Amino acid sequence: MGLVVGVDVGGARIAAGLVDADGRVLIRQTVPTPPRPADLVPCVHALVSAFRGGYTISAVGLGIAGFVDRDRSTVLFSSLAGWADEPLGVELERLLGIRVTVENSGSAAAWAESRYGAGLGEPNLVSCVVGTGLGGGFVVDGHPYRGRFGVAAEYGHIPVVPGGLLCGCGNRGCWQMYASGAALAREAQQLAASGAEEAKPLLAKANGEIGEIGYRVVAAAAREQDPAALALVEKVGRWLGTGIATVASVLDPGCVVIGGGMLNALVGVSATPDSDPADLLLEPARDEFRRSLPGRGYRREANIAPSALGPDAGLIGAADLARTYR
Repeated sequence: MGLVVGVDVGGARIAAGLVDADGRVLIRQTVPTPPRPADLVPCVHALVSAFRGGYTISAVGLGIAGFVDRDRSTVLFSSLAGWADEPLGVELERLLGIRVTVENSGSAAAWAESRYGAGLGEPNLVSCVVGTGLGGGFVVDGHPYRGRFGVAAEYGHIPVVPGGLLCGCGNRGCWQMYASGAALAREAQQLAASGAEEAKPLLAKANGEIGEIGYRVVAAAAREQDPAALALVEKVGRWLGTGIATVASVLDPGCVVIGGGMLNALVGVSATPDSDPADLLLEPARDEFRRSLPGRGYRREANIAPSALGPDAGLIGAADLARTYR
């Protein structure tokens, strides 16, 4: 199979790229996600059609946050678009006249990292996509694991604090309420609202508006070695490690790849031989993972690594799944 278009539909942006058989993105384009769900399909159609002007495209792979049926065509539920039992693949195939494969965006990213990224050569891999929320995917024995109904790997909703913070899913104490960009922003805003002296640099970066202190603001401050920001990122990292230990106790992966918007924000500057900004999050995660892993000291531990594909992981994975699983 020749060139495939990979599409990654996120809450803020839609990224599309022309991907070859070696996982290389030859051309990419990014547009804002339409505010109206009804405009999402026409937007994807326009993006793919733009690539067809000068290239022969054999298929389209699309990743989206939400539950995707095992048929890799029907979106069972996505809060992003307000869809339930939406035949997205069929609709896009009708418009484009070529085969379309739909996948959960976290599962797509996991597959990309196992094929071309930080987990290359590792047949058992867990991916954690840390953005506003927390998602991801599994690769088990060299194949994407999707569960009986296609909705595996929603581990952002594993309860880690009984009776804890209320999650958007309706339950309390979900892992993503403590290990995500939203968690980092919430903690920073609470610190600023308390009037703490150490929060003043964060508040200044947000032009004095507490509600504007998002996880990207905190990440930028952490890269500059702001003490309050560093402490907040470490706290989120430790929660990340706690949850990874729980997932590892079930799946026993050889590698855990961390990616997503929060990590991308931390590595907004290039790493140096002596310093990798990703470690601001990953070192506390690794430390807490080792503390929390059942049977520690008597078993081999998974390597926890940053994404090698960055923000392209979702679209590369979606394209490669369309190529691999016809």
